[in-house]
Amino acid sequence: MTTSEASNPSNARNTHGLDETDRAIIDLLSADARMSNAALADAIGVAPSTALVRTRSLVERGIITGFNAAVSLQALGRPVQALIAVKLRAHDRDEIDRFTEAAPKLPDVLEMFHLSGGTDYMLRIAVASTDALRDWVLDNLTTDASVAHTETTLIFAHHPGAGVGSRHV
Repeated sequence: MTTSEASNPSNARNTHGLDETDRAIIDLLSADARMSNAALADAIGVAPSTALVRTRSLVERGIITGFNAAVSLQALGRPVQALIAVKLRAHDRDEIDRFTEAAPKLPDVLEMFHLSGGTDYMLRIAVASTDALRDWVLDNLTTDASVAHTETTLIFAHHPGAGVGSRHV
């Protein structure tokens, strides 16, 4: 790779040995994980056997890490979503490890992010009502001795971005 190639941001997409076919498979399966192999092959202009081998290779290499179903939280009776910023009392390795292990397993947690800056963690949860949200914070966070502060923000709407992997709920 030449210096000009290395400085070109578009070449950063190929750092994991991904070519245009790999990238097309990733984009199409990110948009529709249930797409059949035949439809995938047709969409990218390769033989079905090629699409299958390439998809399996992406999975084996850890580039595709799973296939997910988008679920309607409203239909599940959990229409209220919130982001909860969490600050720990101390940044002791044992407490960080304990919280990192325990928090994603709490009921109603959809995602957890471990952050830098003033907030240590961000939790995204979905519950049945604002009363349930209040109770969830009280029962699961304010009673945790390692939690110093929480700040809850209601999510009015969720609009996934166009980036690869952003199409999950």
